Amino acid sequence: MDVSAGPHRRIEHTRWKGVSPISVELRPGESQESLLRRFRKAVAEARILPTVRQKRWFTSKSEIRRIKRQKAIRKSRRSRRSS
Repeated sequence: MDVSAGPHRRIEHTRWKGVSPISVELRPGESQESLLRRFRKAVAEARILPTVRQKRWFTSKSEIRRIKRQKAIRKSRRSRRSS
């Protein structure tokens, strides 16, 4: 995260592979707290953090398939209980 100095302050999200950059500029009369709040909201809406957390470690294709299969089993068990 980069907070630039100067009259037009700006918070920018650095670029990671597979994640689009986000920048938020300071509006006239806006506090630093509200600027940071808008930046956090933009990051949350863009779903950047889950993507970055997933890409923190390498996951093999077989591991991804195994996790998907486990999720499907749990989902089917839940749907059977509620029916």
